[in-house]
Amino acid sequence: MIIPPETLQYVVYALAAASAILVVEVLYLQYVQRRNKRAINRRLRVSAESDGHPQEGLKQLLQERGLTESGDYVLGLIWLNRLYAQSGIRGSPVAYLARFAIAGVVIAGVLRLLGASLPAVLIVFLVIVLLLPLWWLRRSRTRRLRTFERQLPDALDMMVRSLRAGHPMSVAVGLVGRELSDPIGTEFGIVFDEVSFGAQLETAIARMAERVGFEGLQLLSVALSIQSKTGGNLTEILGNLSQVLRSRMVLRLKVRALASEGKMSAILMSIFPIAMFLILQLIAPSYYNKIWGDPIVVPVMVGFGLWALLGDFIMYRMVNFDF
Repeated sequence: MIIPPETLQYVVYALAAASAILVVEVLYLQYVQRRNKRAINRRLRVSAESDGHPQEGLKQLLQERGLTESGDYVLGLIWLNRLYAQSGIRGSPVAYLARFAIAGVVIAGVLRLLGASLPAVLIVFLVIVLLLPLWWLRRSRTRRLRTFERQLPDALDMMVRSLRAGHPMSVAVGLVGRELSDPIGTEFGIVFDEVSFGAQLETAIARMAERVGFEGLQLLSVALSIQSKTGGNLTEILGNLSQVLRSRMVLRLKVRALASEGKMSAILMSIFPIAMFLILQLIAPSYYNKIWGDPIVVPVMVGFGLWALLGDFIMYRMVNFDF
């Protein structure tokens, strides 16, 4: 039996279309699988990798945050270890600082080989080794706290619904640890594991508040401590706390939106003199030649620079405050 060429052509087209559909489906399933994997918080992934040993998973989570197995700080510098734990960066704090030290040595050596002066090389080294890791830790902590601020009211509402359904408080905490993503999912999961291994719920919540550094958790810790001693409607307490945190977040966002004009003005006013100086140096290099030899030029420029920095600091304090 001979198949007509027209029919064979249609069969090829159909197979090509089916192949394209299968390829698209495979790519879509891989995308969904990766998205779901990202949605699972760190604590659940570690628990799955620990082969049914939740205590080992808890130790790993604490050690990843720069803490000991019992939740204490590793470094003698408590403020630095606390900042590292609150930043959410995983790994040893000693290894974190060692990476910046190695980078500082390498960059300083390269600059020295290129002919840079010793004071300049020393300044660059100190900035990389001392200032840059602290700046990165503070930046990571700020971003993590903003995410935690958005997630905590939803976590409290989930706990309220669980308590109204008749579950104990530990089960409500475990529900948050399973259902929510990082950072709050892992933190509440650690609390659930600590309670499962014998710790008091108030103590575990207080440790989480110290580990995260968010003031809303301090309120939660105090509320649970008072409720355990004096009694009261826990669902109402958590519901009111959720409303308070949402109201504070809305107010903070409003202030941030209103203060954005001041921040942009400060940025433009700071950049404008430097930009104009660089533009003049490009289009008219001889414009400042007559004044560089004057001894009053450097003090005046330093004075204007300090005055501009003072203005920037005042504007920063006007648009950044705690409430």
